[in-house]
Amino acid sequence: MTSIILAGGKSSRLGRDKALQSIGDKSLIQWVIDRLVIVSSEIIVVTAHGESIPCYSAVRIKTVADIYPSKSPLVGIYSGLIASASQRAIVVGCDMPFLSVGLLEYMAQICSSFDVVIPQIKDKLEPLCAVYSKNCVASIRWLLEQNELRISKLFNLVKAKYVGKHEIDRFDPEHLSFFNINSGADLASAKKLATKKGWLYPGRESDSGSTLPATAS
Repeated sequence: MTSIILAGGKSSRLGRDKALQSIGDKSLIQWVIDRLVIVSSEIIVVTAHGESIPCYSAVRIKTVADIYPSKSPLVGIYSGLIASASQRAIVVGCDMPFLSVGLLEYMAQICSSFDVVIPQIKDKLEPLCAVYSKNCVASIRWLLEQNELRISKLFNLVKAKYVGKHEIDRFDPEHLSFFNINSGADLASAKKLATKKGWLYPGRESDSGSTLPATAS
């Protein structure tokens, strides 16, 4: 499966490029890639202008530009799906360092009958930690033509599967997959959490497989 990383945001609250901020000796986007490479045959990084971001991976990384510049994450999803070699793709933000591989694998396994598989905790959806089908492309294009930029509007136009809290808890009981970084305080919290969990230690990732932080153990 392809994975799409959205890295085209302005990072206005943080005041600097989110993707290049570091936790330990790795950038945020590298933390994301190191999780996605376990479940991906291709990784697409979507940026505002198609600029490359320093990162590395055991699978192919392709950088593409937002087709409609300076719009919204919905444009990033659209641009990534068009560039994807797979019928379905995992879509995440570049500032989500603690993705659960177990949860991503689960959503990938149940996605075949749906256009979108999206986590939902109570009334909160997590559209930037979800699986999207190329079947969404026409509906997204229609929304963009209407100048509708809210991702939530897409889910009324396609066949969506909502992954509930009890399912999420099987793989990510602390819901760290949805920890994203919008401010300096968020970045400081992420560094403290990674230190507390022991995820900064050399070799930890290779030892833990999908448990960093798939089961938060």
